[in-house]
Amino acid sequence: MKLWIGFITVALFAGVALSQELPAGTAIPVSLSSSLNSNEKADKKIEGKVMQDVPLPSGRKVRKGSRVTGHIVASAQEASGARLVIKFDTIQNEKNKLPLNVALLALATVADIGNAQSPAGQNSDIFPKNQWVTRQVGGDTVDRAQGKVASREGLVGTWIEGSSVLAKLTPNPDAGCPTGPGYDRDQAVWVFSSGACGIYGLKNVKVVASGRLPPFGEITLASKDNIEIHGGSGWLLIVVETK
Repeated sequence: MKLWIGFITVALFAGVALSQELPAGTAIPVSLSSSLNSNEKADKKIEGKVMQDVPLPSGRKVRKGSRVTGHIVASAQEASGARLVIKFDTIQNEKNKLPLNVALLALATVADIGNAQSPAGQNSDIFPKNQWVTRQVGGDTVDRAQGKVASREGLVGTWIEGSSVLAKLTPNPDAGCPTGPGYDRDQAVWVFSSGACGIYGLKNVKVVASGRLPPFGEITLASKDNIEIHGGSGWLLIVVETK
């Protein structure tokens, strides 16, 4: 009996520890392998993967390649326009499956992600990839040779071998990305700028609800046309504070 009680106690403490690994304000860059369409039915499962190691305040990491799953909460295609509500539910980090409550910072199409991973200068493709100058989704410039990332305001982060970028998030409240937890530390942003906020490359699609407010984690997109997001889209998510 004592052994069984001890086992339960250890399991409970492990669960608490795991829940603390993803504190509010943790940015998670995800490539969504699933396609999304406002004509699809609710409860469709979606999944993607984390695109670079995500540093945590504890010193641990969410590993690149970790599987992220979610589902379509609701969808509608009407004469007045289209609406799509999705929620990311879990992340599989190594052997641990953790619950997610994340809001949307930025969403980019496959084309925009490709552009961010290509040389920005006309002749820079003659150099090795680790010496390219690239432009992040949202406008930040990456000088790979120097390992530096800059916005119009100055240096904001660092480039790490393997198309990974660490940067401090820049709030953009007018666009729907206010400051909050996590803005005081370096975050994994992948191909996104430090101040990336909203929709990139999808005409007429707007963020109605980012998931920061109740119902927490529910991301609502709207458009006057059909909403269609192809597999391979990029999502910069941030863990929300639900208390």
